[in-house]
Amino acid sequence: MYRSQGTLDTSCPPALGALGTCRKPIRKCKTTGRAVKAATQVVRTVENFGINCPFAFHLIVMMLLDHTCALMPQNLALDEALLDAAEANELRTGVLRIWEPKSPVVVLGRASQAASEVQLKFCQANQIPVLRRCSGGATILAGPGCLMYAVVLPNSVIGPVAMLDQVHSFVLQRVAAAVADCGRRVEIQGTSDLTHHGRKFSGNSMRSKRNWFLYHGTLLCQADLDLIALALRTPARQPHYRQGRSHSEFLVNLDVAVADLRETLIRNWQPSQTTTEWCSHRIDQLVQQKYSQESWNLRR
Repeated sequence: MYRSQGTLDTSCPPALGALGTCRKPIRKCKTTGRAVKAATQVVRTVENFGINCPFAFHLIVMMLLDHTCALMPQNLALDEALLDAAEANELRTGVLRIWEPKSPVVVLGRASQAASEVQLKFCQANQIPVLRRCSGGATILAGPGCLMYAVVLPNSVIGPVAMLDQVHSFVLQRVAAAVADCGRRVEIQGTSDLTHHGRKFSGNSMRSKRNWFLYHGTLLCQADLDLIALALRTPARQPHYRQGRSHSEFLVNLDVAVADLRETLIRNWQPSQTTTEWCSHRIDQLVQQKYSQESWNLRR
Protein backbone atom coordinates (compact mmCIF):
# COMPACT_ATOMS: atom_id res chain seq x y z
CA MET A 1 0.00 0.00 0.00
CA TYR A 2 1.00 3.61 -0.41
CA ARG A 3 1.24 5.85 2.62
CA SER A 4 1.88 9.52 3.19
CA GLN A 5 4.94 9.97 5.38
CA GLY A 6 5.69 13.33 6.91
CA THR A 7 5.06 15.88 9.60
CA LEU A 8 2.45 18.56 9.96
CA ASP A 9 3.31 21.78 8.16
CA THR A 10 2.63 24.29 10.90
CA SER A 11 3.26 27.15 8.50
CA CYS A 12 0.07 26.46 6.57
CA PRO A 13 -2.26 29.44 5.98
CA PRO A 14 -4.63 30.31 8.84
CA ALA A 15 -7.60 29.38 6.64
CA LEU A 16 -6.51 25.78 6.84
CA GLY A 17 -6.79 25.73 10.63
CA ALA A 18 -5.28 22.48 11.88
CA LEU A 19 -4.52 21.19 8.40
CA GLY A 20 -1.16 20.71 6.77
CA THR A 21 0.59 18.93 3.94
CA CYS A 22 2.94 16.01 3.60
CA ARG A 23 6.55 17.12 3.23
CA LYS A 24 8.38 13.83 2.68
CA PRO A 25 8.05 11.79 -0.53
CA ILE A 26 5.60 8.94 -0.91
CA ARG A 27 7.04 5.46 -0.45
CA LYS A 28 5.59 2.02 -0.92
CA CYS A 29 5.05 0.14 2.35
CA LYS A 30 5.51 -3.61 2.63
CA THR A 31 2.27 -5.55 2.45
CA THR A 32 1.58 -9.11 1.51
CA GLY A 33 -0.35 -11.17 -0.98
CA ARG A 34 -3.61 -9.91 -2.39
CA ALA A 35 -3.46 -6.59 -0.63
CA VAL A 36 -0.47 -5.60 -2.78
CA LYS A 37 -2.30 -6.54 -5.96
CA ALA A 38 -5.38 -4.69 -4.77
CA ALA A 39 -3.36 -1.57 -4.08
CA THR A 40 -1.79 -1.78 -7.54
CA GLN A 41 -5.26 -1.92 -9.11
CA VAL A 42 -6.35 1.14 -7.15
CA VAL A 43 -3.31 3.07 -8.41
CA ARG A 44 -4.10 2.24 -12.03
CA THR A 45 -7.74 3.28 -11.83
CA VAL A 46 -7.09 6.43 -9.81
CA GLU A 47 -4.78 7.66 -12.57
CA ASN A 48 -7.94 8.20 -14.65
CA PHE A 49 -8.76 11.13 -12.38
CA GLY A 50 -5.55 12.91 -13.40
CA ILE A 51 -3.84 12.55 -10.02
CA ASN A 52 -0.09 12.62 -10.56
CA CYS A 53 0.93 10.91 -7.34
CA PRO A 54 -1.25 8.02 -6.11
CA PHE A 55 -2.24 8.32 -2.45
CA ALA A 56 -0.48 11.69 -2.09
CA PHE A 57 -2.86 12.83 0.62
CA HIS A 58 -2.69 15.94 2.73
CA LEU A 59 -1.85 15.11 6.30
CA ILE A 60 -5.08 16.10 8.02
CA VAL A 61 -5.97 16.31 11.68
CA MET A 62 -9.07 14.12 11.90
CA MET A 63 -11.59 13.41 14.63
CA LEU A 64 -13.31 10.00 14.82
CA LEU A 65 -17.03 9.70 15.56
CA ASP A 66 -17.95 6.00 15.71
CA HIS A 67 -21.64 6.27 16.48
CA THR A 68 -24.94 4.82 15.29
CA CYS A 69 -28.01 6.73 16.44
CA ALA A 70 -31.03 4.87 17.75
CA LEU A 71 -33.34 6.02 14.95
CA MET A 72 -32.64 6.13 11.21
CA PRO A 73 -33.80 9.75 10.71
CA GLN A 74 -31.24 10.73 13.35
CA ASN A 75 -28.47 8.94 11.47
CA LEU A 76 -29.17 10.84 8.27
CA ALA A 77 -29.53 14.08 10.20
CA LEU A 78 -26.18 13.56 11.93
CA ASP A 79 -24.22 13.65 8.67
CA GLU A 80 -25.86 16.92 7.68
CA ALA A 81 -25.50 18.31 11.20
CA LEU A 82 -21.74 17.75 11.09
CA LEU A 83 -21.51 19.66 7.81
CA ASP A 84 -23.62 22.52 9.17
CA ALA A 85 -21.52 22.66 12.35
CA ALA A 86 -18.32 22.81 10.33
CA GLU A 87 -19.66 25.58 8.12
CA ALA A 88 -20.66 27.51 11.27
CA ASN A 89 -17.04 27.28 12.54
CA GLU A 90 -18.01 24.90 15.33
CA LEU A 91 -15.47 22.28 14.17
CA ARG A 92 -11.72 22.78 14.06
CA THR A 93 -10.77 19.45 12.51
CA GLY A 94 -11.96 17.07 9.85
CA VAL A 95 -14.41 14.37 10.93
CA LEU A 96 -14.60 10.68 10.08
CA ARG A 97 -17.91 9.16 11.10
CA ILE A 98 -18.55 5.39 10.96
CA TRP A 99 -21.85 3.63 11.64
CA GLU A 100 -23.91 0.56 10.78
CA PRO A 101 -27.72 0.50 10.41
CA LYS A 102 -29.47 -1.76 12.89
CA SER A 103 -32.33 -2.58 10.49
CA PRO A 104 -33.01 -2.19 6.75
CA VAL A 105 -33.75 1.27 5.39
CA VAL A 106 -34.16 2.73 1.92
CA VAL A 107 -32.31 6.02 1.45
CA LEU A 108 -33.16 8.18 -1.54
CA GLY A 109 -30.73 10.66 -3.05
CA ARG A 110 -31.63 14.31 -2.75
CA ALA A 111 -33.19 14.41 -6.24
CA SER A 112 -34.37 10.79 -6.45
CA GLN A 113 -37.98 9.91 -7.27
CA ALA A 114 -39.40 7.40 -4.82
CA ALA A 115 -42.11 6.03 -7.12
CA SER A 116 -39.68 5.19 -9.91
CA GLU A 117 -36.76 3.95 -7.80
CA VAL A 118 -38.38 2.13 -4.86
CA GLN A 119 -40.80 -0.78 -4.54
CA LEU A 120 -42.97 1.26 -2.19
CA LYS A 121 -45.64 -1.41 -1.58
CA PHE A 122 -42.99 -3.99 -0.69
CA CYS A 123 -41.28 -1.59 1.70
CA GLN A 124 -44.55 -0.67 3.35
CA ALA A 125 -45.57 -4.32 3.75
CA ASN A 126 -42.19 -5.19 5.27
CA GLN A 127 -41.94 -2.06 7.45
CA ILE A 128 -38.83 -0.75 5.69
CA PRO A 129 -38.69 3.04 6.12
CA VAL A 130 -38.04 5.19 3.05
CA LEU A 131 -35.99 8.29 3.85
CA ARG A 132 -34.06 10.90 1.89
CA ARG A 133 -30.51 12.12 2.47
CA CYS A 134 -29.13 15.62 1.90
CA SER A 135 -26.65 14.59 -0.83
CA GLY A 136 -27.14 13.51 -4.44
CA GLY A 137 -26.68 10.11 -6.01
CA ALA A 138 -28.96 7.13 -6.48
CA THR A 139 -31.26 5.29 -4.07
CA ILE A 140 -29.75 2.62 -1.81
CA LEU A 141 -30.92 0.05 0.69
CA ALA A 142 -28.73 -0.11 3.79
CA GLY A 143 -28.93 -2.40 6.79
CA PRO A 144 -26.94 -4.78 8.98
CA GLY A 145 -23.75 -5.88 7.24
CA CYS A 146 -23.46 -2.53 5.45
CA LEU A 147 -20.77 -0.23 6.84
CA MET A 148 -21.59 3.45 6.43
CA TYR A 149 -18.99 6.20 6.56
CA ALA A 150 -18.94 9.98 6.25
CA VAL A 151 -16.11 12.49 6.12
CA VAL A 152 -16.50 16.23 6.63
CA LEU A 153 -13.54 18.25 5.40
CA PRO A 154 -12.72 21.82 4.40
CA ASN A 155 -12.68 22.51 0.68
CA SER A 156 -9.14 23.82 1.10
CA VAL A 157 -7.74 20.28 1.44
CA ILE A 158 -8.41 19.81 -2.27
CA GLY A 159 -6.97 23.12 -3.41
CA PRO A 160 -7.94 26.73 -4.14
CA VAL A 161 -10.82 25.52 -6.33
CA ALA A 162 -12.32 22.17 -5.33
CA MET A 163 -13.45 20.39 -8.49
CA LEU A 164 -15.91 17.54 -8.17
CA ASP A 165 -13.63 14.93 -9.72
CA GLN A 166 -10.83 15.95 -7.37
CA VAL A 167 -13.10 15.54 -4.33
CA HIS A 168 -14.21 12.11 -5.52
CA SER A 169 -10.61 11.07 -6.10
CA PHE A 170 -9.34 12.44 -2.79
CA VAL A 171 -11.85 10.52 -0.68
CA LEU A 172 -12.18 7.36 -2.76
CA GLN A 173 -8.43 6.77 -2.78
CA ARG A 174 -8.46 6.40 0.99
CA VAL A 175 -11.60 4.32 1.10
CA ALA A 176 -10.23 2.07 -1.64
CA ALA A 177 -6.97 1.72 0.27
CA ALA A 178 -8.89 0.58 3.36
CA VAL A 179 -10.68 -2.08 1.33
CA ALA A 180 -7.41 -3.18 -0.26
CA ASP A 181 -5.95 -3.61 3.23
CA CYS A 182 -8.63 -6.27 3.74
CA GLY A 183 -7.20 -8.18 0.79
CA ARG A 184 -9.80 -7.20 -1.80
CA ARG A 185 -9.15 -5.94 -5.30
CA VAL A 186 -10.68 -2.49 -5.84
CA GLU A 187 -11.61 -0.51 -8.92
CA ILE A 188 -13.03 3.02 -9.13
CA GLN A 189 -15.73 3.09 -11.79
CA GLY A 190 -18.56 5.35 -12.84
CA THR A 191 -18.76 8.70 -11.11
CA SER A 192 -18.09 7.51 -7.58
CA ASP A 193 -18.50 3.73 -7.37
CA LEU A 194 -16.08 1.21 -5.91
CA THR A 195 -16.19 -2.24 -7.49
CA HIS A 196 -14.68 -5.68 -7.04
CA HIS A 197 -14.10 -7.54 -10.31
CA GLY A 198 -16.57 -5.22 -12.02
CA ARG A 199 -19.36 -5.58 -9.45
CA LYS A 200 -20.34 -2.69 -7.21
CA PHE A 201 -19.91 -2.82 -3.44
CA SER A 202 -19.83 0.90 -2.67
CA GLY A 203 -21.83 3.93 -3.77
CA ASN A 204 -20.83 7.42 -2.66
CA SER A 205 -22.17 10.96 -2.83
CA MET A 206 -21.37 14.43 -1.57
CA ARG A 207 -22.81 17.76 -0.54
CA SER A 208 -20.69 20.88 -0.61
CA LYS A 209 -21.05 24.27 1.03
CA ARG A 210 -18.98 27.40 0.74
CA ASN A 211 -16.09 26.23 2.94
CA TRP A 212 -16.69 22.55 3.81
CA PHE A 213 -17.97 19.41 2.13
CA LEU A 214 -19.64 16.21 3.27
CA TYR A 215 -18.71 12.98 1.48
CA HIS A 216 -20.40 9.76 2.53
CA GLY A 217 -21.09 6.30 1.24
CA THR A 218 -21.89 2.65 1.77
CA LEU A 219 -19.64 -0.42 1.91
CA LEU A 220 -21.37 -3.77 1.39
CA CYS A 221 -19.60 -6.21 3.67
CA GLN A 222 -22.15 -8.91 4.45
CA ALA A 223 -25.39 -7.21 3.45
CA ASP A 224 -28.67 -8.82 2.38
CA LEU A 225 -28.37 -8.48 -1.40
CA ASP A 226 -31.62 -10.36 -2.02
CA LEU A 227 -33.49 -7.73 -0.03
CA ILE A 228 -31.94 -4.98 -2.12
CA ALA A 229 -33.27 -6.63 -5.28
CA LEU A 230 -36.75 -6.82 -3.75
CA ALA A 231 -36.90 -3.29 -2.31
CA LEU A 232 -35.38 -1.26 -5.16
CA ARG A 233 -36.43 -0.89 -8.77
CA THR A 234 -33.84 -1.04 -11.54
CA PRO A 235 -32.68 2.57 -11.96
CA ALA A 236 -33.38 4.33 -15.24
CA ARG A 237 -30.00 6.06 -15.13
CA GLN A 238 -27.10 3.63 -14.96
CA PRO A 239 -23.33 3.92 -15.28
CA HIS A 240 -22.02 2.50 -18.54
CA TYR A 241 -20.10 -0.29 -16.85
CA ARG A 242 -23.32 -1.72 -15.36
CA GLN A 243 -24.38 -2.83 -18.86
CA GLY A 244 -28.02 -3.37 -17.92
CA ARG A 245 -27.33 -5.91 -15.18
CA SER A 246 -29.94 -6.54 -12.49
CA HIS A 247 -29.22 -5.71 -8.85
CA SER A 248 -28.41 -9.37 -8.17
CA GLU A 249 -25.92 -9.50 -11.04
CA PHE A 250 -24.45 -6.05 -10.41
CA LEU A 251 -23.95 -5.85 -6.64
CA VAL A 252 -21.50 -7.86 -4.55
CA ASN A 253 -20.54 -8.19 -0.90
CA LEU A 254 -16.89 -7.83 0.03
CA ASP A 255 -17.38 -10.81 2.35
CA VAL A 256 -15.30 -9.19 5.08
CA ALA A 257 -16.35 -8.55 8.66
CA VAL A 258 -17.70 -5.06 9.31
CA ALA A 259 -15.34 -4.79 12.28
CA ASP A 260 -12.30 -5.54 10.10
CA LEU A 261 -13.20 -2.94 7.48
CA ARG A 262 -13.99 -0.42 10.21
CA GLU A 263 -10.47 -0.94 11.55
CA THR A 264 -8.74 -0.45 8.18
CA LEU A 265 -10.90 2.57 7.38
CA ILE A 266 -9.86 4.22 10.63
CA ARG A 267 -6.23 3.30 10.03
CA ASN A 268 -6.22 4.88 6.57
CA TRP A 269 -7.84 8.13 7.71
CA GLN A 270 -5.66 8.22 10.84
CA PRO A 271 -7.89 10.24 13.20
CA SER A 272 -5.88 11.63 16.08
CA GLN A 273 -8.77 11.93 18.51
CA THR A 274 -12.17 10.40 19.26
CA THR A 275 -15.34 12.23 20.20
CA THR A 276 -18.67 11.19 21.66
CA GLU A 277 -20.34 14.52 20.96
CA TRP A 278 -22.52 14.70 17.88
CA CYS A 279 -24.34 18.00 17.51
CA SER A 280 -27.49 16.73 19.25
CA HIS A 281 -29.25 20.10 19.09
CA ARG A 282 -28.74 20.27 15.34
CA ILE A 283 -29.89 16.67 14.89
CA ASP A 284 -33.13 17.27 16.78
CA GLN A 285 -33.88 20.32 14.67
CA LEU A 286 -33.14 18.57 11.37
CA VAL A 287 -35.22 15.53 12.30
CA GLN A 288 -38.17 17.67 13.30
CA GLN A 289 -38.04 19.95 10.29
CA LYS A 290 -36.89 17.51 7.60
CA TYR A 291 -36.05 13.85 8.18
CA SER A 292 -39.32 12.91 9.92
CA GLN A 293 -41.45 14.67 7.31
CA GLU A 294 -43.05 12.95 4.30
CA SER A 295 -42.85 16.29 2.52
CA TRP A 296 -39.06 15.77 2.51
CA ASN A 297 -38.69 12.00 2.37
CA LEU A 298 -41.30 11.28 -0.31
CA ARG A 299 -41.26 14.49 -2.31
CA ARG A 300 -41.04 14.09 -6.11
